[in-house]
Amino acid sequence: MSNGDIFIGEVIGTGLLILFGAGVCAAVTLHRSKARAAGWVAVAFGWGLGVMAGAYTAAPLSGGHLNPAVTLGLAVDTGEWRKVPLYIAAQLTGAVLGAVLAYLVYFAQFRANADEGLAQPTLGIFATGPEVRSPAANVLTEVIATVALVLPILAFGRNAGIGVGQIPGQQAGIYGSGISILLAALLVVGIGLSLGGPTGYAINPARDLGPRIAHALLPIPRKGTSDWGYAWIPVAGPAVGGLLAGLIFNAAF
Repeated sequence: MSNGDIFIGEVIGTGLLILFGAGVCAAVTLHRSKARAAGWVAVAFGWGLGVMAGAYTAAPLSGGHLNPAVTLGLAVDTGEWRKVPLYIAAQLTGAVLGAVLAYLVYFAQFRANADEGLAQPTLGIFATGPEVRSPAANVLTEVIATVALVLPILAFGRNAGIGVGQIPGQQAGIYGSGISILLAALLVVGIGLSLGGPTGYAINPARDLGPRIAHALLPIPRKGTSDWGYAWIPVAGPAVGGLLAGLIFNAAF
């Protein structure tokens, strides 16, 4: 994969992921949205389907990481670190762009949210936050949830026939079904439903930091704080979780 393909693939794929994810959060949060108050199950499936759309789109160009934690876990597994900064830069760029697109889709609803006298903080549409603010517990939650994401994704690669590349040991032109991406999308849904309650399951540093930057910069009326005091947790926790998943995978497999 060329550097250009990696950058374009990860920007587009991560942008789609955040467009779907921030979009569903806006849909269930904002006034005058037809999906308002649809609930946590809708949010979990919105994010999972965003992973599916983004990863299938990016896979031919970049492999479809879409997540620095996945990139770090793969680097630990393969020992290949040279392109990690490129992946992460592209993922963060795509995350910012995806958040801006979600804002544009719901522009009128953001305005109505402020104009109708029922304004509410909008950060939760873009970034995560804890239900109980306890840094140690919040970091631990993100580490465990990210291991639960990255470790299975690494294991999917050991199951011949479900990947998106050539099947090991087969003749050229014989490819897997690509179902591993669908499985990863369902995995994200499961993590959201099972482990997302305490912190909102960032499980992806770019997913949280990119949209948080967009929230801080966008001209959202009466938007409230971007909560930079918490911002390090959904970056550090998933990063540690991705590295730990790589180490566990190497030790076990």
